[in-house]
Amino acid sequence: MEIRDFQEKIESIYFERDSARGLAGTHMWFMEEVGELTRALRRDERDELEGEFADVFAWLSTLASIAEIDLEEAVRKKYEAGCPRCDGTPCAC
Repeated sequence: MEIRDFQEKIESIYFERDSARGLAGTHMWFMEEVGELTRALRRDERDELEGEFADVFAWLSTLASIAEIDLEEAVRKKYEAGCPRCDGTPCAC
């Protein structure tokens, strides 16, 4: 699945509710998910990590959609050449 496909999938599932909540309210939910990922990482809960990474990516995607940002395009523009500061791969900064 491409990033754009994933973002569109998340929009079809959650956009109506998330956009009604607004950017600030949805950001609070995103931060809660980041906290759950942090807890799973800290506790080395390997069985939880995959789901928590997926949840964080889903919430990030819905935030981008509410802000009218195409994540695939944003990532391509910023990282296609490598490091945004030095263009190195790997980074030489």
